[in-house]
Amino acid sequence: MPSAKVLEAKKQVVADLTERLNNSCAGVIVDYKGINVADDTALRKELREAGVEYTVVKNTLLRLAIAGTELSGLETVLDGTTAIATSADDYVAAARILNKFAETHKNFEIKNGFIDKEVIGIEKISGLAKLPSREILLANVLGAFQAPISAFARAIQAIVDKDGEAAPAEAPAEA
Repeated sequence: MPSAKVLEAKKQVVADLTERLNNSCAGVIVDYKGINVADDTALRKELREAGVEYTVVKNTLLRLAIAGTELSGLETVLDGTTAIATSADDYVAAARILNKFAETHKNFEIKNGFIDKEVIGIEKISGLAKLPSREILLANVLGAFQAPISAFARAIQAIVDKDGEAAPAEAPAEA
């Protein structure tokens, strides 16, 4: 029988994990076995720089955290070693980084994930991983908005330049 202190600590871990999952827009669950400390440290650093929270969790505690929620479908993959990466505001960062890492490390495996409280499969995670980063997407949208304005400005400038060239030719004819 666990002591009251240990039981309270575990309840707090479950409560914190539940809150983290509720505040996340996306998350990925992975099987991290077989990676060395150097690779794990590099992975954690890259995830932290992208604003992704990555932790190793006990399957039982994660199972308790998702019980009765929309994420209860994740329960089927909770066996073996489990780590979870969640992001509060970037939908693709965790998927992109972990998918890239899984491609270069044969024992590292993506189990499942979620977006906006909806459980998604490995295929969708792989598709998310192929999307460009948020900054690149915003730059593309800005470029699309800016293109018609730039074309209009070039057309006006061409008219002004054409009129500027025509004006000196007309001036001697009037004199």
